[in-house]
Amino acid sequence: MEKKGLFYWSDDREPHFRRRKEILAAHPEVKELYGTDSMLWLKIIVMVAFQLISASFIADLAWYFYLPICYIVGASITHTIFLAIHELSHDLAFKSRFANNILCLFANIPIVFPYAMSFRTYHLKHHWEQGDQDNDVDLPTSGEAKTFKGKLGKFLWAFNQILFYALRPMFVHTIKLDKWHKINIIFQILAIAVYGYFVGWDAVLYLAICLFLGGSIHPLAAHFIAEHYVFKEGQETYSYYGWLNVFSLNVGYHNEHHDFPNIPGTRLPKLRKVAHEFYDDLFQHKSWVNVTWQFIMNPSISLGSRVKRTNSIRKK
Repeated sequence: MEKKGLFYWSDDREPHFRRRKEILAAHPEVKELYGTDSMLWLKIIVMVAFQLISASFIADLAWYFYLPICYIVGASITHTIFLAIHELSHDLAFKSRFANNILCLFANIPIVFPYAMSFRTYHLKHHWEQGDQDNDVDLPTSGEAKTFKGKLGKFLWAFNQILFYALRPMFVHTIKLDKWHKINIIFQILAIAVYGYFVGWDAVLYLAICLFLGGSIHPLAAHFIAEHYVFKEGQETYSYYGWLNVFSLNVGYHNEHHDFPNIPGTRLPKLRKVAHEFYDDLFQHKSWVNVTWQFIMNPSISLGSRVKRTNSIRKK
C-alpha cells in the first residue's frame, strides 16, 4: 500500500480472500457458523412497524420535540433498518433468495426511496471487487476528494454523506436494471403513495428526515467512515467492537464480515473468538464517535484515505 496522488494504491489483492483461506485452514469449524439469523425477519418487522406507526404521531409534535426524537430515535432505527437490508443483501434471513428479496422490499418502505435491490448489487460488488477503482462505488471519487478538503470540507461531506452514497453509483458505475430492481421501484412508489395518502405526507417527510439524519453525522453512520478509511497505514479494513454494535447488527465486526460475508452478524463475535489470533493484532476502532471527530479534525485523514487497486490486480 502506497500513497500515490490523492489515494492509497495497492499492488495486492484485497486482504480478505487470503485471510479467509488461512482461517479455514486453521479453523475448519468456522464453517459451522455459516447460515442465517432466524430472528432477523422479526427484528425487521418490529422496526418497520414502529417507524411507520410512530411517524404519524411524531410528525404532529412541536419542533423542539420533533427534531430530538427524529435524531435520537427515528434516525437510529432507520439506520438499523438500513443495516438489516445489508444483512438481507447477503441472504442472511432465509435460505431462499426470493424470500430475502421479499423481506427486502418490506424493509425498504420506511426508507422512502427505492434502493434495497440496487444496494444489493453494488454492495456485493464492493465485497468481491473491494478497492476496484471502476466497480467499487463505496470509494469516494477524485472529485469528492479534491472538493471536500480541510475541516469544513470534510464536515460538509460527512453531514451529507448519505447523498454521496446514493448518487455516486450513478456517475461511477451504472448498472442495468433487472427484474428485482424494477419491482423494488414500483413497489416502493406504490407503498409510499398509499402510506402518504392514508397516514399523511407529514409522516413521509418525517421518515425522509430520519433517513438523512441517520446517514449524516450520527453515531451509527460513523461506520461508513470507520470501515475502510485508512487510520493506520498498511491496513485496509477496520473493526469496532463497542456497544453500538447492539444497534448496528454487529456491522462493527467488519474485518470478520468481509472475511466471511455468509456468517450473520449475530455469529461474528463467535468467529472473532474462534479465530482471535487473526484479529487481535489488527488496529481496531474504540469509538465510532471518535472516528467521525478524527476524520474531520485530523489533517492526515481525508477522502483520499482509501485504498484503490486496478481491475487486473483484483483478479490475481
